[in-house]
Amino acid sequence: MKHEGKVVVVTGAAHGIGRRIALAYGAEGARVVLADIDGEAGTATAAAIQDAGGEALFVRTDVANPREIQALMKEAVEAFGAIHILVNNAGVSVWKSPYELAVEEWDRILDTNLRGGFLCSREAAKTMRENGGGSIVNIASTRALMSEPHGEAYGASKGGLQALTHALAASLGPDGIRVNCISPGWIETGVYGMLKERDHAQHFSGRVGKPEDVARACLYLTEEGNDFINGANLVLDGGMTRKMVYEE
Repeated sequence: MKHEGKVVVVTGAAHGIGRRIALAYGAEGARVVLADIDGEAGTATAAAIQDAGGEALFVRTDVANPREIQALMKEAVEAFGAIHILVNNAGVSVWKSPYELAVEEWDRILDTNLRGGFLCSREAAKTMRENGGGSIVNIASTRALMSEPHGEAYGASKGGLQALTHALAASLGPDGIRVNCISPGWIETGVYGMLKERDHAQHFSGRVGKPEDVARACLYLTEEGNDFINGANLVLDGGMTRKMVYEE
């Protein structure tokens, strides 16, 4: 229970990876503030933490809206008195040819995935530095390192998050705030349909990833004893981006 009593803000916490991250911190005794645009699912996830004996608060938040980010951090502090950990997980995507991608779609993705991560970090850091420091984890993607067609906006936003990570680590380090990044690869969240054996075989680990894998990485990076990990990007992909593939 290395996070017992810590106040943790998780964005994009209603579904998938974010939900599992929030549940993992709740199970460790942290007080969890969940942010998402999906009020029904976000409230249900907070209730699951509470039903297990933990403390949780859901705040409906669109991280593309700076005012809503400020309100989120204010509610977190009013409810629990501090912010010790922030996990920037909220993200959206549109898979569309660059010839057809609208400016509004590009802006929505970058405003949510990248600008939202920066603004959440800045607002949380204002509170963290008043309490002796803290830890921030940005959830990026291996799509910042490799691509399929039609992922320009998403890839750019995640590449930006990787760069933002070490930039913030440099700026916030004097205030005792560590900033790290996790770049998940293929994580099964129920959107891919039935997985095949060849899907698992693309990984050195012999399987597609699970949201729990990302949650455990967050717990590791935010443990106080791991304070020498700073400005890092943890590629969490079962070795998929290191596997050489030849046509048969």
